[in-house]
Amino acid sequence: MPPSPPAGAPPWAFQRIDHVQLAMPAGGEKAAEAFYRDILGFQVVAKPPALAARGGRWFQQGPVQIHLGVETDFRPARKAHPALVVAPFDTLLDRLAAAGIELRWSEAGPGVRRAHIDDCFGNRLELVDPGDR
Repeated sequence: MPPSPPAGAPPWAFQRIDHVQLAMPAGGEKAAEAFYRDILGFQVVAKPPALAARGGRWFQQGPVQIHLGVETDFRPARKAHPALVVAPFDTLLDRLAAAGIELRWSEAGPGVRRAHIDDCFGNRLELVDPGDR
């Protein structure tokens, strides 16, 4: 039997994040594939037909899904971001360096190696080393 929720807690629990939605400009699908598929190693996921007509791309690797949706007045997310735990961490960092992707180390969360990169549209992504957790 699961433990009782703390006083004042709702009678439900979130299980996981299904996906993270980021914005992209119209017509950026090829750039999205070049970054998320070809550099980060995600697979393209087919969007349902009703949503495919809107443009954008969906990507998945294992349990992690990132959806890119077209935003007419697109502005990249500079503060809000997904934090992706990746292993082996240094292998991805080497791949990013080889692709010319700028890596910005973060000192937030002492004892945890983490860095930020920007996707092809300027959206911030955080990469977290699980070995330091």
